[in-house]
Amino acid sequence: MRNKNNKHLGIEIDPELHYKLHYISKYYGRSANGEILFLIRQAIKDFEKDEGEIEFPPKEQ
Repeated sequence: MRNKNNKHLGIEIDPELHYKLHYISKYYGRSANGEILFLIRQAIKDFEKDEGEIEFPPKEQ
């Protein structure tokens, strides 16, 4: 069941990228959505390691 507090993100991808995403996600035992979330989390982790933690929510100035 969806968490109504979560945000929805819709993207368009070409058929080859779609196929490869599903191939990789199946290989790792994840859904395509789960694989995308994993990759986003990894990208954020790598960014914050190099650039510092991103504050959430940002403090009002």
